[in-house]
Amino acid sequence: MQQLILGSSSPFRAELLEKLNLSFTQVSPDIDETPAAGESPTQLVKRLASSKALEIAKTHPEALIIGSDQVAVIGKDILGKPGNHQNAMAQLKRASGQDVTFLTGLALYNAKNQHMQSTVEPFTVHFRKLSESQIDFYLKKEQPYQCAGSFKSEGFGISLFSKLVGDDPNTLIGLPLIRLIDMLDHEHIDVLQLNH
Repeated sequence: MQQLILGSSSPFRAELLEKLNLSFTQVSPDIDETPAAGESPTQLVKRLASSKALEIAKTHPEALIIGSDQVAVIGKDILGKPGNHQNAMAQLKRASGQDVTFLTGLALYNAKNQHMQSTVEPFTVHFRKLSESQIDFYLKKEQPYQCAGSFKSEGFGISLFSKLVGDDPNTLIGLPLIRLIDMLDHEHIDVLQLNH
């Protein structure tokens, strides 16, 4: 099988990919993630996922490369990584009682034949009405300051939600595995057969 590369430094994405029992290496792409003028959140994550895969292809011209990128959106506004407690408080206060949609861009690039597949998977989280003290308690407990939207859904963050809506719960953590299995299938990699 072709070398499979996960183009991400995220330990969460690596953990998700390990579920598929495929051997892969992890390479962190170094790209500029600044949104282009007038670019929608959907266009942004699709472009960044593909750009990450293409960047890694420069040094791995025979590999099959997975690129992924994610943003959280309230209305038309992108919620980035808060970086500190104060910003995270503001984000979660804004999310309280609201729907937040996570858009995850996924790309699979076959560097050998230059075949690119890409998609954007949405996943919506309905937040409970949260008090300031609940938000403060959650942030001090989990410190999700490097997570888009200021929470870790794979951890205690689940306590913040009233409902999750989407096709694949893995999407929320950052790697839509159901869609990735379809893409691998198009590259003649049958995940079920490989694990036979």
